[in-house]
Amino acid sequence: MDFRKLELYQTPIIFSLGCIAFYLSFAYDLERIDFVKLAGLYGTLFFMSFKLIQVQKHNYWILVSLALIFRLLFIVSIPELSQDYFRFIWDGRLLAAGWNPYEHVPGQLISDPEFMVAQARQLLEGMGSLSASNFTNYAPLNQFIFSVAGWLAPTNILFSVIFLRIVIIAADFGTLYFGTQLLRALRLPDHRIFWYILNPFIIIELTGNLHFEGVMVFFLVWALYLLHKKKWIWSAALFGLSVSVKLLPLMFLPLLFRYFKASAPLIQTKESHSESRVSDAKRNHPERSRNRDGFWKLILYYLLVLIVIAAFFLPFFSPEVIQNFTQSIGLWFGKFEFNASIYYIIRWIGYQVKGYNIIGTAGVVLPFITFLIIMALSFFRKNNNTQQLITNMLFAITAYLFLSTTVHPWYLTIPLVLSVFTEFRYMIVWTGVVVLSYFAYSNAEYQENMWFIALEYLVVFTYLLWELLGRKPLKFIR
Repeated sequence: MDFRKLELYQTPIIFSLGCIAFYLSFAYDLERIDFVKLAGLYGTLFFMSFKLIQVQKHNYWILVSLALIFRLLFIVSIPELSQDYFRFIWDGRLLAAGWNPYEHVPGQLISDPEFMVAQARQLLEGMGSLSASNFTNYAPLNQFIFSVAGWLAPTNILFSVIFLRIVIIAADFGTLYFGTQLLRALRLPDHRIFWYILNPFIIIELTGNLHFEGVMVFFLVWALYLLHKKKWIWSAALFGLSVSVKLLPLMFLPLLFRYFKASAPLIQTKESHSESRVSDAKRNHPERSRNRDGFWKLILYYLLVLIVIAAFFLPFFSPEVIQNFTQSIGLWFGKFEFNASIYYIIRWIGYQVKGYNIIGTAGVVLPFITFLIIMALSFFRKNNNTQQLITNMLFAITAYLFLSTTVHPWYLTIPLVLSVFTEFRYMIVWTGVVVLSYFAYSNAEYQENMWFIALEYLVVFTYLLWELLGRKPLKFIR
């Protein structure tokens, strides 16, 4: 036996076995009310996973194998940290049975004598009163995936969970493939993709808790890769698919304005007489021609994205559905509060000045400020290449999250994957401390600990400022 080789791999083996043990505990021996255990498991997994990436960064296929093994550990577990999957299964069984999930509130539909869905009462109780009393806010491609689960497992919750989990795992490995290809095209190290794929936050929130941000990210990364390769028609179709899973990528569309302007090919000014097919105006004004070509490509890109989105919404369409869906989306801006940062400061000021919660006003003003920031990033910052574009996407969604009234942990999925292709690491740090927000689930009132929230954002803002000042990232995330 070669003991030198064994000694060389001793640390990775210990960390790998440790991660397996901790993920098993997370999947099958954790209650979300036990915050101390939850935070301890998460923190240890975070440290061991990034040490694994650090010491095995040149062993690509070992890290790929670990990513698969860690996910398969969850395959037959029931999500403990989220109850959203009950609503996924409910919507899927409705659609599989011929009901439009956008037209019915679960709490009202269950009393309909014509309503026949297996385990309806269990699903209703599992999703909680908040979800049961509102229309669904899940986009149409999500609904089609839910319906397949409803068709394949119409009477078995665990089988539905397993199917949804397989879809999410497959999406993660699609992100692994196209993310690696994009890193190589940008001449960045392959191991960066594991900051996403092996991040315990991603494995727990997506594979473990069944959040479909991973499917949205898969289509988005694929779309960005094709856009970088100048295959913008297919990129638009995939961008539309990403939006059809979650609406969030819509905020990135304005950022494409200067990117298309910069990436449009220049008209060659020196051509042989026989090859010349352009007008004198184009030849004499190549910049103007380039701008015009880029503009029309941009318009067509937008149009293709909208066509794909409309194609998925069309089977559900009615005036009532549009009203119900937008009403449900609006609740996240004007009613709900969780793990916010700047909004909580504004809310405190509102209590001091007005004497009541000003979420109704803040929920309108803050999205408008986010919109202005995105417009500024779109028209006043360079988007001349793919890495600049992705960096501005990262800043756009960061602004959105900082100004949001609700920031559930899984909302960090998309900025985390974007950060992989940039020089910024603050999103990795944020995924490490976002576990503090789970303290709210340790008590029956879901009361947040504002000291924990303050600590979370103090770490995030401090590290972001550190990077904006040009400081080097921490050693284990380089």
